[in-house]
Amino acid sequence: MTSTPRRARLALPAATAALALSGAVLAAAPAQASGGAPVPPRPAVTERPAAASSAELMQRVQNSAAALKSSAANAPGMRPEASEDAEAPAGRIDPKIIGGKDATFSEAPWMVQLYYDDDMGTDDPDDDEGYFCGGTLVAPAKVLTAAHCVYGLDWSERGTVVAGTAQLPVGKDLHGGRAVGVWRQWVNPTYRPSSTSGGDLAVLTLTEALPYKTLRTTTSGDTASYANGTPATVYGWGRTSSTSQDISPTLRKATVPMRSDAPCTSYWGPDFVPGQMACAGDPASGQDAGTVSACNGDSGGPLVVNGRIAGVVSWGVKDCVASGAYSVYAKTSSYVGEVNARVDDTDLDFDGLADLFARTPGGKGYEYYSLGDRSPYLGKRLALSGDWGGRSLVRQGDLDRDFHQDYVYRTSSGVLYTLAFNGVDRYESIRVGAGWNVMKDIRVPGDLSGDALPDLVAKDKDGVLWLYPGKGDGTFGSRVRIGGGWASYTITGKGDYNRDGRPDLLARDGSGVLWLYPGTGKAAPALGSRVKVGGGWSVYGAFATAGDTTGDGRPDLLARDSSGAMWLYKGTGKSGTATFKARTRVGAGWNAFDLFG
Repeated sequence: MTSTPRRARLALPAATAALALSGAVLAAAPAQASGGAPVPPRPAVTERPAAASSAELMQRVQNSAAALKSSAANAPGMRPEASEDAEAPAGRIDPKIIGGKDATFSEAPWMVQLYYDDDMGTDDPDDDEGYFCGGTLVAPAKVLTAAHCVYGLDWSERGTVVAGTAQLPVGKDLHGGRAVGVWRQWVNPTYRPSSTSGGDLAVLTLTEALPYKTLRTTTSGDTASYANGTPATVYGWGRTSSTSQDISPTLRKATVPMRSDAPCTSYWGPDFVPGQMACAGDPASGQDAGTVSACNGDSGGPLVVNGRIAGVVSWGVKDCVASGAYSVYAKTSSYVGEVNARVDDTDLDFDGLADLFARTPGGKGYEYYSLGDRSPYLGKRLALSGDWGGRSLVRQGDLDRDFHQDYVYRTSSGVLYTLAFNGVDRYESIRVGAGWNVMKDIRVPGDLSGDALPDLVAKDKDGVLWLYPGKGDGTFGSRVRIGGGWASYTITGKGDYNRDGRPDLLARDGSGVLWLYPGTGKAAPALGSRVKVGGGWSVYGAFATAGDTTGDGRPDLLARDSSGAMWLYKGTGKSGTATFKARTRVGAGWNAFDLFG
């Protein structure tokens, strides 16, 4: 059996191993309570596609395991470390815990196993290929892994994710874990498989939300986690010895020190790209004894510092122990904006692009589906059945993080509801509470409080801004006062506009100046010092913020002017006057709508 050089170098193919690795809280707040309510209808198009059966998922795992074991002695594409040619990385590096110890599921409940089975389109089992990587559950239905584990492969058709266990399967025994399918995959678009550069990161969207604890990436401003000598822990099921292709049947962990860029640059030369990659560990000893390192099969697993993912296992020297070698990790702080956009990439038609809800004064609701980064940006629309009248506000956001976008809506009587997928076959309403007519505006910007659960921000009639921390079930906790003086401001925004890993808030003041209020990652104070985006924004009578409409990993802003023309402001991931690119016209006639999501 053979496999491509890329797979031999960067994934764990069958050829390389056998199944490796607070502010003041106002007392008189709008009420919150659970209960039923009339539910606005949802169209059939938003029902999720059929997923692979449990039997099929289990068969993929078994096939992958069999393919890996049957070819453990063969290693095509692996060249001696000393080999130097125009494709040096292909001969020198190989994704690769040696020197570690067992880890329990309670220590790392967010660890998952990724299995890929490819029968090559034939009935001959001898040419079957199996791939294995580790991954981290970063949201109930989102897995962060390495790009080289995903690039060029169809995980929806051939992949399975096993979660909820620290042990590899034995036959059909998942040791209390569960197997789920992959719905959608995202590979960092700057990743370059031929050179390992560009950020070796990918995100898989699962076919169902899982009930296990999740782990978040670090923030873009985090430098302390990468300081030389900082303790880090790497997890995986990879090889435990350089002299054997066998891997650990149980999850392993190892503590390694973070290193500055200099040691890896010195050893790897131009193959190591500072900023894109992180260096960790002591130099390998040349043998198993004295070496602590990630190894084959650990690819895609996390490098954890202070309870956050600082890196993803990317590559290292063949067999993992060559004297002086360091393991290399994808540096998550450099790509947290792109990753978080995919973790919170909920949309209405499940293509990974943020779509738009709009309603006419007559109560007719529509979903407009994004075309991505191509004009006119919002394409086909779907008319929603039923009456969307009698609602004074509708907002979009995935409040329970099940990758199905929810609607938050307020009735004309002031009752607030969340409309969410029930996890099985339909959308159901959750009564948040009454008394929300005291709020002049409500937005769902993302996780402002820093607990990984999306929150709600509301401005009351007196100009006080409040943060309602999300509970992850469509309801909210006790509100926290952000501050007063917001009466003349129009609030908007959804997502991380300055690319620091924390959602932000946009606000236009009474003179038409738009400001960016950066999120702090905590409930109090929830917002940092504002930064001026620019003036002249009083020409717009409505804003819509569904998130990343163009699909580039940066949240965008839609604005409708007085003539009814809709304009798209593409996010840049920068702060201040460079927050958005020059506006692009989406189209005319948008004054036909009186309410946007």
